[in-house]
Amino acid sequence: MATNIDTSKYKILLVDDEEDILEFLAYNLRKVGYEVFTATDGLLGVQKAKEVIPDLIVLDVMMPNMDGMEACEILNNIEELKHTIKIFLTARNEDYSQIAGFDAGADDYVSKPIKPKVLISRINALLRRRDKGLSKDNDSDDSHLIKFKNLIIDTERYVVIRKGAEHHLPRKEYKLLLLLTSKPGKVFTREEILEKVWGNDVIVGDRTIDVHIRKLRDKLKLKRIITVKGVGYKFINKNEE
Repeated sequence: MATNIDTSKYKILLVDDEEDILEFLAYNLRKVGYEVFTATDGLLGVQKAKEVIPDLIVLDVMMPNMDGMEACEILNNIEELKHTIKIFLTARNEDYSQIAGFDAGADDYVSKPIKPKVLISRINALLRRRDKGLSKDNDSDDSHLIKFKNLIIDTERYVVIRKGAEHHLPRKEYKLLLLLTSKPGKVFTREEILEKVWGNDVIVGDRTIDVHIRKLRDKLKLKRIITVKGVGYKFINKNEE
């Protein structure tokens, strides 16, 4: 299978309590060149992640000892793993599960059963977009602070400062905010948001965008993100409390 990226330089950690799934996914990922590590529950997954510092972690949601949600929240608070992508793998496909996954800081969400080719394609796309974003940030010599009244985005530290309080947002929420604030007043269509935040080769639905917008508004208490019904969203630059 052609991947269009150098898979040999990436480490992937698979965390699932079903060993047959671990073996199946590990085999297929290694076959295309990825270095793969495995763990059979969330607690062991956190320990292994600290040890190997993977580029991407696939977490099952329902696991003994520590479930995927709790493990993801812990992983997101580890500085060495701030650029590590987290994907939830679950048999549950209800809206509340998806929202809970994003609340825990997931970057993507994949439902079982899944074909290895689909998962590999999703992983390839996520890694490409992460590396592209990191490359752009590393090339910046200055002007790394995007400032509005009571809102600052620090693109070097991946931190959003709202009324003096620092917020470490999940990657997709951060990228979504960065996109909307890049052109205040411009209406970004759903298609533009999907392409620029998730990428054309990553399949997500409108519901995913809505969840991320809601989380941004709630976390930052931000009224500047405006819904343009039937079109998309925009960020308005105005004085705000």
